[in-house]
Amino acid sequence: METAEKTNRTHLGRKISRIRELRGMKQEALAIELGISQQAISKLEQSAEIEDSTLEKVAKVLGVSAEAIKNYSDEATISFIANTYNDNAASYGHYFNFSPIEKIVALYDEKVELLERLLESEKDKVEILKNK
Repeated sequence: METAEKTNRTHLGRKISRIRELRGMKQEALAIELGISQQAISKLEQSAEIEDSTLEKVAKVLGVSAEAIKNYSDEATISFIANTYNDNAASYGHYFNFSPIEKIVALYDEKVELLERLLESEKDKVEILKNK
């Protein structure tokens, strides 16, 4: 178990994937920005080690530093969001009975639903073009 945790902490490809997802970016969009294929992004995100020059390019497109990618952790991100949310709520005298994690999950679900509707719309367009 300890080895799996260490792998997750040091696996740069997974960190890139998580940051990309949190930014709401698809692999295709990242690929276009980097001038490579979506398959290359998929392979990159499966790589534990990534060359510094490649990491710098990816970081620039994602709007973060290479160090931020290297030091990224889900736990720290969730903690930061929770603390920021709680600090802001307390400063205005508001306390809510839902957690920031529930809010993140709800936003993620909304994005997935939107992407599914967009995909369905694109499929409909393809069908219309095929029938012409």
